[in-house]
Amino acid sequence: MSDIVSTRISGRTPPEVQEWRRGLGFGSLRARIFAVNVFAVIVLALMLLYIDSVRSRLIEERRTELACQAVTIAGFAADLPAAILPDAIARRSFARGTRLRLYGADGRLVADNWRQPGTTRFVLDDPATQSWRRRSARFIDRALEDIAAFKPIATYREARPDSVAQWDEATAARRDGQAATSLRRAEDGVFIISAAAPVTGGVAAGVTGGVAAGAIVHVTDSAADLTRILRAERLTSFWLLLGITALTLTLSSYLARTIVRPLRMLAIAAHRVRLGRSREVIVPRLPDRRDEIGALARALSDMSIALRNRIDATEAFAADVAHELKNPLASLRSAVDTLDQVEQPELRQRLLAVIRDDVGRIDRLITDISDASRLDAELSRTGFEPVDAGALAQGLVAAYRTASLPAGLDIAYLPPAAGAAKVVGDPARLAQVLRNLIDNAISFSPVPGLVVVAAETGRGRVRLRVEDEGPGVPAENRADVFKRFYSQRPEAEDFGRHSGLGLSIASAIVEAHGGSISVDDRAQGGAVFVVDLPAE
Repeated sequence: MSDIVSTRISGRTPPEVQEWRRGLGFGSLRARIFAVNVFAVIVLALMLLYIDSVRSRLIEERRTELACQAVTIAGFAADLPAAILPDAIARRSFARGTRLRLYGADGRLVADNWRQPGTTRFVLDDPATQSWRRRSARFIDRALEDIAAFKPIATYREARPDSVAQWDEATAARRDGQAATSLRRAEDGVFIISAAAPVTGGVAAGVTGGVAAGAIVHVTDSAADLTRILRAERLTSFWLLLGITALTLTLSSYLARTIVRPLRMLAIAAHRVRLGRSREVIVPRLPDRRDEIGALARALSDMSIALRNRIDATEAFAADVAHELKNPLASLRSAVDTLDQVEQPELRQRLLAVIRDDVGRIDRLITDISDASRLDAELSRTGFEPVDAGALAQGLVAAYRTASLPAGLDIAYLPPAAGAAKVVGDPARLAQVLRNLIDNAISFSPVPGLVVVAAETGRGRVRLRVEDEGPGVPAENRADVFKRFYSQRPEAEDFGRHSGLGLSIASAIVEAHGGSISVDDRAQGGAVFVVDLPAE
């Protein structure tokens, strides 16, 4: 990530990072983490609106209660003589400071309990003298009512002179002959509930021109107690909402830092590997992470290293192919150029033999190169199956005995002492490994000589050995014999008969089967190639 860091320091955003960021948006993991966590905060915020809906129900219950109270007082007033009714109304007192008024038939005020000295009254504050906390609470009340789409509420004002005409509920009660209520808001934000009921029936009904005939009982009460309770609940909910919001943001930031950030680093690194603009792209391994993200980081790092090694191997193979093809092509071109200038039949025949040998060498090279290049792809698609490696080796030895071996050369097979040597793999490719090793042993074996093929089992492994009586492999060259195009041939062998890919192909096949291949010296002289494979 050093190249990414350097571009950030220089103030430039790498093009691959810009391209990767185009895929980000609300669908990104960071946005989803915040969205899921904020959802709980939104639910809690809706609780504040629910508290206001509870307030509406409580106020509605208070209106019903006040209407019943007005009807009760109106019934009480109807049973009293008109002469003592105003004084009885004026002396009425309530614990919450409710205001009780009586209006006559002409709509004028007849009695008011607040005019009686010592009567308990509810108090309305002057907004100009309220503290900032009370003003803030009033502002929040209005804002929540607007959000909850409450209907506009009329302002509570006392008119002078005081009469029925100023109270809509009193006018409605007189018109309809039944109780009516109204909700208003005082300037300090407190709800004021009013209820009116007509005075009908009873003793006073028969008094013509009396106070009770057409009178209206009007009750006014403050819902300040409900407002205080609900504001306290709202404040508690608000602090709870604030705490949960802070906790949610902290957890979201932690999750984003521990999940999204490493994933973003891995995505940027993988994107740079895909673009191939930088050869040495270091994928962070996150060694301190022991979770799935750490495992993913290490897997991506190993994959990028394996991919880089595969690319390097492919480039090296292409360079080796070009180098190996140049030699026979140069010889072929020289022979062809010289052929037109030679007239002696013997020289022309020798040049034609060189051309035929070079063409044959190029053909063998192309065949082996084609086989080597297809090897990995074919092995990745091949389904492995149980294979009796001992029987496979025995069949190949029998085939070589049937075919024409060089004069004086023999081949033998030693079966495993423990019985069948079962492995899991591709029988055709395992047979190719043994053929390559047997061909190599035959080419280095003296005449007379013996090539021995043996199979052994033990400790969960199957070992195949191919021994010859040739000169052996020098210790300093044993690691090179399995490299591509490495060839150390016998002196008597014609140059170019082998491409140098046989042992390399055998090594690749064995490694694809989870095994290993090595070469060592025989105790009696010669070389022994050992293929070690996991048993079935």
